[in-house]
Formats: sequence, C-alpha cells, structure tokens
Amino acid sequence: MNNPRIPFQIASKRPKLIPPSGKRLMVHLVVNVEHWQFDQPMPRKLLTAPQGIEMTPDVPNYSWAEYGMRCGMPRILRSFQERSLPASVSINASVINAYPDLADEILQADWEFIGHGIHQQSIQAEKNEAETIRLALSMIEKFTGKQASGWLGPGLKESEHTPDILKSLGVEYVFDWVIDDLPCWMDTKVGPLMAMPYTLELNDSVIYAVEKHSSKEIYNRVVDTLKIIDREIDDQPQILTIALHPHLIGVPHRFYYFEKILDELQSRDDSLFMTAADIADWFKDQSPPPGKQRDDN
Repeated sequence: MNNPRIPFQIASKRPKLIPPSGKRLMVHLVVNVEHWQFDQPMPRKLLTAPQGIEMTPDVPNYSWAEYGMRCGMPRILRSFQERSLPASVSINASVINAYPDLADEILQADWEFIGHGIHQQSIQAEKNEAETIRLALSMIEKFTGKQASGWLGPGLKESEHTPDILKSLGVEYVFDWVIDDLPCWMDTKVGPLMAMPYTLELNDSVIYAVEKHSSKEIYNRVVDTLKIIDREIDDQPQILTIALHPHLIGVPHRFYYFEKILDELQSRDDSLFMTAADIADWFKDQSPPPGKQRDDN
C-alpha cells in the first residue's frame, strides 16, 4: 500500500515557489513542552532500573523531564526573547494546569500554540481519539483565546482516522508526516489538510535521547544540512525545522551549541524565522488547496 493520504511527488518536480519577503531559508523553531505524569510509566527513559525491574513512580526519569520545565525552558524563553525570535510550541494541554507559571510565560512570549495531546501519551492508546483531540484543542483555546491551527501527535503517532478527525475539528496543518522539506496537501474525508514539515534528523530527542550523540551533534548537523540546502536554495526556497525539548536542548552543555546555531542562522541575509501559521499562510498563497484557485488580486 502506498501513502494513503499524500500523492507521491518527486521534490525536483514540484512547482517553483516564491520565497516570503525574498528570504529563501525559512527557519521554524518547534519547542515540545510536555506533561509526563508522575504516577504513570514515563514516555521515555534515560536511566533504567536496577535488575530491569521498572516500577512507578519513576523518580529519576520524571526528574529528567521536569528539569527541562524548571531550568531548560527559562533558558529557551530568554534566548528567543533576546534575539526576537518567533517560535511554535507543541504543548500537551495538561501543561496549562500542571505548570501554570510556565504556560503563562509561553503565552506572554507570543509563541504559536500547537495541539500535542493532553498528556505525553500516544493518541493510539486513547479509548476515544476524537474526544481526546477535541478536549486538547478546547483547553488550548480556553487558555489562549485562539483555536490552535496545528497539531503534532505525541510521538508523531496517529490512527488511520486522525487526519479526518483533525480536519473536522478545524485543524489546518499537521506535523506527523515527515515526508518533505516543504508543505504538502493531504487528503481527508472532509477536505484537504496541510502536512507541515517537521524533522526527525534535526530533533534533539532523536539525536540525544535515542542516538545518544555528543553535545555538539545538533550544531554539526545544522552546519552540514546548510551545505546541501545552499546548493538547492536558488531553485526552491527551503524550510529548516529544528525540533526541541527543554529537558534535552535546555541543559547547559548542549544549549551553548544551540545558541551558536541561532546566531549563525540569524547572521545570514537570506533567513527568515517563522511560526507554523506564517509558513501555512505563505504556502496557501503559493499553492492553494486542491479545488481552490490562487487569488492574485
């Protein structure tokens, strides 16, 4: 079975797009802010239990994540504020109640809120997926005063019905389909849904928690990624997405290299930092959803 949602298209055959504000490198910073429940098995483990006997509560692995909320997030917020950088936050909706001071800080920073489930738990484990998504979106809207336009599934997991549910609830773009450097239109039962570019390669969770690389690895990957992007960027504008988790990128020995990334990206004369909503608006203008015509007026 081929991709059931997004028709295959070779990247080199895509129609040429006009870069926003003449900037060919769009940089998208996505910060994943999650609620790991103290009385539940942890979504991921840094430290295994002696003799492999895993029980709850799991204090060391819970603490690993909460350090990011207490210490990593202030570093990220301050760094972005000092550089006047926009960001998208994919947020477990229960963060709003579990960490109210932090949620307020993110709101005041004017980051774009992206739906990311209620807790850090795969949507496939939910008994009523549609109700879980509806509740998560409702909690975000109540807190921010705005409907969340985007969705990133916890662990990027989906059921076969997820895109249809998201579209029916007013979501405009989803990050789970990591198939292209640019947005794509996907099919749902209730109309087209945008697949927003995300990343598993420039993703601190993969780099540090899964592959367990040294602190400088994310910087090295961005530098090497740009070497190839710079070959291709005259033919087609590119989106550079960097996926972040405060308990991983927010520790001091990694954060030093992350700030080097930000400074080098800002120093380019062809870069533009954007939120998911900015990218979606740009792409919809350049490539309207199937069945609609571009409005050049």
